[in-house]
Amino acid sequence: MNIEKTHIARLLAAISLASLAGCGGDSATTSNFENIDASEPVSDWQLVWSDEFEDSAIDTNKWNFELNCDGGGNNEKQCYTDNEENAFIQDGVLNIVALPATEGAKKPYTSARLNTRYNADFTYGRFEVRAKLPSGQGSWPAFWMLPTDEEYGTWPRSGEIDVLESVNLKTADEDGGVESSIHGTLHYGRAWPDNSYTGQEYKFPEDSNPADDFHTYAVEWQEGEIRWYVDGYLYATQRQSEVLYNSKGEAAGLKHRGWFAEYFEQGSGELETHWDSAPYDKDFHLLLNLAVGGDWPENVNELGVDASAFENGQTFAIDYVRVYQCASNPDTGKGCETIRPGYDSLDDALLEGEAPIPSPPSTGIATPLTIFGDSFNPNWPAWDCCGGSTPAIVSDEEQGDVVEFTIGSEPTVVGFISRDAFITDENGAATPFDASPMLEEGYVRFKMKVTSAPSVPDTPWFVKLESTEASTDADMPLTSSVEGQAPVVGQWQTYTFLLSDLADLDLDISAIDVLMVFPEWGTGEGATFLIDDVEITQDNLGASPELTIFEDEQNLAWPMWDCCGGSTPIEVVDDEAHGVTAEFSIGAEPTVMGFNSRTEVGGAGESFDASSILDEGVIQFDLKVTSTPSDPSTAWLFKVEANGATSFAELELTQSVEGVAPVTGEWQTYTFKLSDLAGAGLDVSAIDVLMIFPAWGAGEGAVYRVDNVKIYNPNAAPVASGELNVFTDTVADQWSIWDCCGGSTPTTETDDDQHGAVAQFSIGATPTVMGFLADEDVSFDASALLENGVVQFDLKVITAPSNVDAQWLFKIESIGASSAVELALTQSNEGQTPVTGEWQTYTFPIGQLFDAGLDISAINVLMVFPTWDMGNGALYRIDNVIIANP
Repeated sequence: MNIEKTHIARLLAAISLASLAGCGGDSATTSNFENIDASEPVSDWQLVWSDEFEDSAIDTNKWNFELNCDGGGNNEKQCYTDNEENAFIQDGVLNIVALPATEGAKKPYTSARLNTRYNADFTYGRFEVRAKLPSGQGSWPAFWMLPTDEEYGTWPRSGEIDVLESVNLKTADEDGGVESSIHGTLHYGRAWPDNSYTGQEYKFPEDSNPADDFHTYAVEWQEGEIRWYVDGYLYATQRQSEVLYNSKGEAAGLKHRGWFAEYFEQGSGELETHWDSAPYDKDFHLLLNLAVGGDWPENVNELGVDASAFENGQTFAIDYVRVYQCASNPDTGKGCETIRPGYDSLDDALLEGEAPIPSPPSTGIATPLTIFGDSFNPNWPAWDCCGGSTPAIVSDEEQGDVVEFTIGSEPTVVGFISRDAFITDENGAATPFDASPMLEEGYVRFKMKVTSAPSVPDTPWFVKLESTEASTDADMPLTSSVEGQAPVVGQWQTYTFLLSDLADLDLDISAIDVLMVFPEWGTGEGATFLIDDVEITQDNLGASPELTIFEDEQNLAWPMWDCCGGSTPIEVVDDEAHGVTAEFSIGAEPTVMGFNSRTEVGGAGESFDASSILDEGVIQFDLKVTSTPSDPSTAWLFKVEANGATSFAELELTQSVEGVAPVTGEWQTYTFKLSDLAGAGLDVSAIDVLMIFPAWGAGEGAVYRVDNVKIYNPNAAPVASGELNVFTDTVADQWSIWDCCGGSTPTTETDDDQHGAVAQFSIGATPTVMGFLADEDVSFDASALLENGVVQFDLKVITAPSNVDAQWLFKIESIGASSAVELALTQSNEGQTPVTGEWQTYTFPIGQLFDAGLDISAINVLMVFPTWDMGNGALYRIDNVIIANP
């Protein structure tokens, strides 16, 4: 095709469409969704393009013939031609006919495929075809849409919209009935063969078949949403994904899992995932075709292609194709929706897509994972990829209960997996593991005993880990473990692999979802082996990095140091609160002083890595000036160096958190945030010198003492524990017992010996909710508890509400009520209703609350109450309110 003419034709078509869009209605028209006739587009749909097929020949200004025998990439059995016997107009109907090919032809059938590329291209609108479909085993008609310019990349990165497809109509279906289904589908995501698709089937009633008569098939496509219709009935809705963000603005999951796009960013060249309207926000063109056979139709129903069904031709008959534009908002296509109740419900028409779910942000806390230890982790079942075996727990004399794997004649890999498709335990859920907080010191470790060697006895054995649905992986021979040993039949052996080594092999350790152990692919037949104690962990778990440089005595790895003045700092006893302190004296020679870990001055030569506490960590010390410099107005400075002085940060003491200058004779604390020091140029991963001194050359005569010199995270203890005791005997600091709206003051009362002091709530005539409220700007981050944590409390109803229909509810909110989840107490793990006069425990998994939309990174309200405006007369007590790992 002549490219220049094509683009001129496209420009003229665009001008024509713009003219049509301006006819017949005001663009400010609004739609009334309560009075929609679902069988017709609403009034704001304006016809902008159509082919009624009333001419004697196919209009080549509208349609292009595709000429190829490629089979659509689906192993189809036809060549597409422009022969009149394969595509022609008769009596106002376009006929696309699949026929047997002549003997010796490249493919056994001929047919036609027409498209409107560069003749009619659209972003958003209603796309409609009235058609009678062909039947027979192997028939595959379609009305569909492809991106005109593939701006996001090759198929299916730029998307595909299948308005209508059917296969094998009127043949026997899988239930023994008659095939009468049509399908609407989206294709999107990563490049083939890692592509994704989401679709819905619509089955015609028993007394009708889409091959018997004409029916109208349509999609309505608007920004972020596409809907499918048969004869005006909306049977499927698909939407773009909606990312769930936490209080820190970090992607923590998906509110709705829909489509997604993966493409290379033009600016950075990086391959990135997008959860927005892409790829369905660019021009698409229309296609009509009738395929014969192929991967889909030949593998369902009666299988293969029934030649007798095509011996006289099979016809895809099209009465018209029409395209409408939404005049209310042509730029987004919104405002003309033909909708019905349930169109946006996952229980009805709304489909869940295949978008990858963003992993919750790393908590920065090293939390161990046991994949197998005497029993299965319900989130990590044992798994045989491809061999058909079922790994099982068996008893071993030495190790007790272990998992046994067997390799048969089929090549396979085996191990443990945490993906939805393989989890059968009702208590299990896909939980990719974030090992990133353990990158530097963490490892994967397991024990293995080979009880029967592979038929190829010298075959190598491997460990392989994958992350995020195999988007990254790393494999290593078992001989590359820390232990460096090959399996010995009949012996238990331990294998350890450093996370840092796996990350160096490009494994994304923030979302590990598969761990495999196996003999080399295709050489493992006959192997039987046992696995136990499978874990991802590190030593000294829970310890936040912390360095004490001086507290009552000097740290010999970080000795006191005078850079250039020739003095020797000494230890001096000060007041009762400080005890032994470090004393520095500055003479006539300009100098700086402090603490140095480098070997050339007697230090241990080990720098301190504060990377993992960068966000909240500080360097802190106490300072007392006992004698001022000869120039009392000189500035006092704090300087930190890293990695042999390749980076540093120098700030005045007045730039500390406290923001004060030294006062002679007084102890003062100085705190410098690591994030501020990093912003000033310091590499916090290799801190090796700390200095405190009056400005260079102006310090003569200064004598000063330093104590309690630390690099640490002041919030480490509560974050590392990851737990909050909201109320046990008394309410937590910065939390209060709370009546939202009823005007009462909840009290602390004494109950039985087991519970002691408890919180008591009383509801009067004014509707209210009650519970526990954090102080302003205070919240609890439960992100570290997402996998196993719970919100749990004990409840005793003393007096039931006067309204017997009142339901007891639990509600939890995040800061500023930015997100909230409300559940009946019967939806707790215990599933029980309150019994008056009895203490009962209620447990709600944090994972359940997160899935319901709660931002668990900033919890600040917990409420327990009878239904709003139905609680009058209720008196109840609550105790042991925790957010914790059980």
